[in-house]
Amino acid sequence: MKTIASFQVNHDKLTPGIYISRIDGDVTTYDLRTRIPNAGDYMDHITMHSLEHMFATYVRNSPLGPQVLYFGPMGCQTGFYLLIRNADNETVLATVKEVLRCIIAHDGEMFGATRIACGNYQNLSLAAAKQEARRYLDTLNAIPEVTFRYEE
Repeated sequence: MKTIASFQVNHDKLTPGIYISRIDGDVTTYDLRTRIPNAGDYMDHITMHSLEHMFATYVRNSPLGPQVLYFGPMGCQTGFYLLIRNADNETVLATVKEVLRCIIAHDGEMFGATRIACGNYQNLSLAAAKQEARRYLDTLNAIPEVTFRYEE
């Protein structure tokens, strides 16, 4: 059986940042790595779920919204995947940062936090989403030059 691309990345060399995981035609999969893999510091479910609700809503309402195919958490609890059609890396990076700023500044209800809208609506925390957004934005802002490439 062929090994999938994401299993071919050396996770012991990954640090938080933003990477291109793969390109399939006009679709780019971005690895939004918020945590160091295999280091014991993983997002808990409420944090992943909450940031997913907020980020997915804001990014789909951004100028890139029509190009967004998917945003969701990695099962390993160390980040998220963002799939964009016809992506321009710098625009994606700027949009990711703007979405994180919007989450941090959000004043209102958690998006999709109702029984009708979500299958686990009681497991959401706006405070957790804001905290994770701040953490990841600080990480991205501290990277001197984003290359979008995994270390070899």
